[in-house]
Amino acid sequence: MASLQVKSLPSGHLQLIRRNLITPTVLKAPSMVSAGFRSQPFLGLSSYDLRIDASVRQMRGFKSWSNRRRVSKSVGVFMSVASADDFPAISLDSWKPDKTTVAPSLSDVIWPAAGAFAAMAIMGRIDQMLNPKGISMSIAPLGAVSAILFTTPSAPAARKYNIFMAQIGCAAIGVLAFSIFGPGWLARSTALAASVAFMVIARANHPPAASLPLLFIDGAKLHKLNFWYALFPGAAACILLCFLQEIVCYLKDNLKF
Repeated sequence: MASLQVKSLPSGHLQLIRRNLITPTVLKAPSMVSAGFRSQPFLGLSSYDLRIDASVRQMRGFKSWSNRRRVSKSVGVFMSVASADDFPAISLDSWKPDKTTVAPSLSDVIWPAAGAFAAMAIMGRIDQMLNPKGISMSIAPLGAVSAILFTTPSAPAARKYNIFMAQIGCAAIGVLAFSIFGPGWLARSTALAASVAFMVIARANHPPAASLPLLFIDGAKLHKLNFWYALFPGAAACILLCFLQEIVCYLKDNLKF
């Protein structure tokens, strides 16, 4: 039998075979190769595999974030559209009469109007007696007080505590602001702000009383009253108006037509 002569491999080839047996070969994407990534073994996985896994996680995170953003944006658009649809309905309802209230009868119209006429007539007669002294009881805020007492007697502003507490307190605030700042915008603005704060603290909601400080600051004929303005004409006239309110409420309840 003829023997074959076997040639020994060079040392360089043996090292190449040993490297391939120990480290598994990994196919690299051309883009990753061009980017310069190197495949280095780490716990049986190449660095390329680790980079691919991280890239997949990042892509999944970006996709979920974009989905959340798309959903939140769609919800925001829906809410804005819903609010835009609701706004005209609310604004239109505020311009319509209250549907829960019953249409007033003739007596519900006549008696409050008669009470307002009687109030202004009596105070006008008092003004004729006070005319030589240069003062008057018929002041503009009492018209608003009459409307509240005769048309909405059950409203919070028509409560006796609210009426007298607000009338006395706000009138005194007007006198104090005038004595400190004198006539002008500073006295008016300070007095009005203090009157609103007083009504909130005292829990005496009575809007017509907020005009009493302005009336005193701008009315020269009222300055001679000084702190008597806290009782006259506002609080004194409210006694007459509350008496007339009781008469009007009695007539509305017992004489209907």
